Amino acid sequence: MKLLIIIIILYLAYRAFKYWVLTNVIPKPTASTGSETQIDDIMVKDPVCEVYFPKRNGISLNIDGKILYFCSEECKNKYLGQKS
Repeated sequence: MKLLIIIIILYLAYRAFKYWVLTNVIPKPTASTGSETQIDDIMVKDPVCEVYFPKRNGISLNIDGKILYFCSEECKNKYLGQKS
């Protein structure tokens, strides 16, 4: 019986120590304001194949002051072929 009580006390001490170490070592996430919360890029839809892709990876085309973004040169050429 004494052995069981000693094992339980050691287990609880181990859990308390582990909790104390983890809360002091691992940094807690904090809410921050600034550039870390800004969205890196937005998704745009290709007007030809209707695929969404990151705007920065797209190929742009300026038509009458309106900028269109395409996922590839092939889609851009298909669009220009449809406009003709």
